[in-house]
Amino acid sequence: QVQLVESGGGLVQPGGSLRLSCVASGSIFGLLGMGWYRQAPGKQREMVATTVSGVSTNYADSVKGRFTISRDNAKNTVYLQMNSLKPDDTAVYYCNALFRTTSYWGQGTQVTVSS
Repeated sequence: QVQLVESGGGLVQPGGSLRLSCVASGSIFGLLGMGWYRQAPGKQREMVATTVSGVSTNYADSVKGRFTISRDNAKNTVYLQMNSLKPDDTAVYYCNALFRTTSYWGQGTQVTVSS
C-alpha cells in the first residue's frame, strides 16, 4: 500500500505563485512515475504534469511555461511549482503515483486563484 500526502494549496491572487508538494510513503518499490492532476467543479479530472523515472516530463498545454514539475527521489517527493496563476487554475489538485500495474491517489489539495 502507498500513501500520498499533498500540501501547499491555498488562496492566491491572479499572477501569483504556489508550490505543491506530495510525499509518498509505504510500499514504493517499483514506483515508475509521479504526477499532478486537477479537478475543477463540474469538470472531469485532467492531467496537469507528470514525470516518469525522474527523466521525462509531460505538461498539459494550458500550463506549459507556467508550471514546473520536479521530483526528489531521496525524499520520495514530487513538487509542482505554479507561477502566473490564473482563475482557471482553480481546482482540487491530486498527486498520483504510477506503478507497473496500478496507481495511487492522494486526498487532494485545494488551489483557489481569485482577487
